[in-house]
Amino acid sequence: MILPWHQTAFVKLKQMIEQNHLPHALLITGVEKIGKFDLMQSLVSILLNDDEVICKDNVKEDLDHPVLIRRSNYPNMIYCRAGELNPTTKNRSKEIRIDQVREFCDVLNKTADTLQIGVIYYADQMNNAAANSLLKTLEEPRENTLIILLAHNVKNLPATVISRCQSVHISPAYDEATQAWIAQNIEHKEDFDIPHLLETTHGVPFKVLEELAGDGFMHYQHWQDQLLKLAIHPMMISQMEDFEGNEVAVLNCLQHLIIEGIRLKSLKHEGGLVELNQIISLTKIAFLFKLLYDIQNAINLSKTSVNIKLLLDNVLIVWSHITHLKTYPQISRG
Repeated sequence: MILPWHQTAFVKLKQMIEQNHLPHALLITGVEKIGKFDLMQSLVSILLNDDEVICKDNVKEDLDHPVLIRRSNYPNMIYCRAGELNPTTKNRSKEIRIDQVREFCDVLNKTADTLQIGVIYYADQMNNAAANSLLKTLEEPRENTLIILLAHNVKNLPATVISRCQSVHISPAYDEATQAWIAQNIEHKEDFDIPHLLETTHGVPFKVLEELAGDGFMHYQHWQDQLLKLAIHPMMISQMEDFEGNEVAVLNCLQHLIIEGIRLKSLKHEGGLVELNQIISLTKIAFLFKLLYDIQNAINLSKTSVNIKLLLDNVLIVWSHITHLKTYPQISRG
């Protein structure tokens, strides 16, 4: 199944196939976790007329054996990537080396009766020597050969490599179809403002799922419950020990709550969180906006040397009194 935010890129690829204009080298770009590998698999499934064989490949995770290239379940398909384990140092390489790319090219330069496919991911992790060793194969590939490069940041690729490929870009997504996909893939969707989750992850749906998955979701729920109780029972502020060491995550959680509160208050609606409905009914919307601004400043300051624990404490003091503030106080930056 094609992911909703892949539709534009997939249509472009499908048109290339239908018009017999598929190039010998493709460059699929997009930010990390946007699903470049998934789009590549969708393309290969069409080319091979097989929806299953490529989806069996688990080369994204299979790194324990230090080999230069990895084989696909499709015999004439190979993968090349960084992260190879050095058996001596036990460290993983952070770049794609020249010996890997040379092996990659040697395999693709062999004669084959059926379509040969080579995938390098992520190509922007090639060192200069590796990138240069790829040029001749990109320029003069054998017949019936397709090279697919996946890259997070095209700026890290040499212009000589980019110019030899047809580029297809996957853009961040905020549309309703993408929001619906997220809603189908998370639990307790009523607790979240999905458009805002997409905004905080810069339009990358897989990052939304990652942030809400497993223990992360459980912690998020716990922090959310604690924050709602705090605004209703201010004396609980002395019991907020679970926040220590998770200050930025707690600030993000409170940010989500306030954005949802502003949305509900603006629309004069009630949401699924009874405590949040109670809080916003007693709070001036102007104060919610001001606190939201202060939280964003706190999150930005967390990247500096500021005392984030003290800053969170100051934010929580305001939040704990938000329902009966007469004037909005200035929050100290710690």
